[in-house]
Amino acid sequence: MRAGMNKRRLGEDKEQIAAEFLEAAGYEILERNFRCRMGEIDLIAKENGTLIFTEVKYRANHKAGLPEEAVGLRKQKTIGKVALYYLTTRVRRTDVPCRFDVVAIDGDEIRHYQNAFSYAGFYG
Repeated sequence: MRAGMNKRRLGEDKEQIAAEFLEAAGYEILERNFRCRMGEIDLIAKENGTLIFTEVKYRANHKAGLPEEAVGLRKQKTIGKVALYYLTTRVRRTDVPCRFDVVAIDGDEIRHYQNAFSYAGFYG
């Protein structure tokens, strides 16, 4: 139980680092850990009129691969479904410019992948 709590706390800390990184780059953080029954999006931000749905991944070492490699097709589909839910319930429009980013935290290094994946093809 204690290890799980530490993992959750570590995740929150890394999401905070990612949020500060994005804010320093001019992004406005709108939501943190947006949850619905379909899943969760770590950060929802806005930049130049575009909504950015961001997944944050952290690795202390490469035993499990690079952090960005953990955002596979299954995770992308989940993020896409949650983003659509967010757009229909919070924004009340689905025609706003959006993109999907990944912030990878690899030890002390931060890599930001803009437009890391597309929502296209998630239907079906």
